[in-house]
Amino acid sequence: MTTFSIIIPVKPGRRVVACESLKNLLPDDQRYELFLAEGCAPSQQRNLAAQEASGDVLYFLDDDSLITPDNFLFCSDGLSDPAVAVVGGPSITPSGDGWLQQLFGLALASPFGSGAVHKRYRRDGKTRTTTDSELILCNLAVRRSVFMELGGFNERLYPNEENEFLERVTSAGYTLLHNPDMFVFRSQRHTLKEFIRQMFSYGRGRGQQSLITSTYSLTSFIPLFFVVYLVASLIGIKYVLLLAPLVLYLIAALVSSLMVVYRTGHLYGLLLIALYPLMHVVNGVGLLWGLINGKPEPVHDSSIRIRTIKKLGEVFS
Repeated sequence: MTTFSIIIPVKPGRRVVACESLKNLLPDDQRYELFLAEGCAPSQQRNLAAQEASGDVLYFLDDDSLITPDNFLFCSDGLSDPAVAVVGGPSITPSGDGWLQQLFGLALASPFGSGAVHKRYRRDGKTRTTTDSELILCNLAVRRSVFMELGGFNERLYPNEENEFLERVTSAGYTLLHNPDMFVFRSQRHTLKEFIRQMFSYGRGRGQQSLITSTYSLTSFIPLFFVVYLVASLIGIKYVLLLAPLVLYLIAALVSSLMVVYRTGHLYGLLLIALYPLMHVVNGVGLLWGLINGKPEPVHDSSIRIRTIKKLGEVFS
């Protein structure tokens, strides 16, 4: 029987919806232990909790990740192949989220909005070998022996610590799996300001990851190229030909928005024509910020507290 160590980083005093969900969903399941890692340095929190874990698999969730009942089964099936070190699935926007949250979810799940990483936010296809582009840390299961072998997450990074780690996993010869049925429900940001901060953070994390690993993904840098293009177009606006790519971009954004409306039936999907450029520009600026500021220093929090909420072989009390 495969055993699981669920690890949830949380800021002190924050409500842990994921913990409540597990208690209600799998109260009598003895296959898993549950750790809450309280603090303000998520990468370090996860690493410290992993050191205390005893399960075969480390299952990383966020404090608002709501798992589905069969996720343990999907993990076990995927990891039955000794070559597989990681299994993950998408993070789905709950149907009960407000329309603005739904809009953010549609943008993230759109190929035009998120490019290669859009499958982190939608159920699509079948179980497959994958790369870090399809995996997300709020729903990620890692073979504990491999996690410890490779030294865990790089504590210089947050976000993007999982991307850097997964690159090391594949470099070590292990396989990553994406299972679209192994999903969690996770609400999107509540306000436009929070969404902008999220997009900036993702870009900054990608820039910092690139500096640390000395690897530069062309597709990841497209938002930065877009920002450079927009600046160049403003400077040389008298050259009409410079505006041609922007016109094509806006047409593509409109087409994508209309396709979303057709697929979902939600007219607010038309707002994506404005949200797409915003998220791309903010992500590009964040990426530039991460590159300009250089390699980050490790973030350490001496007050981190690891709490064992449930042990292996026990039921939820």
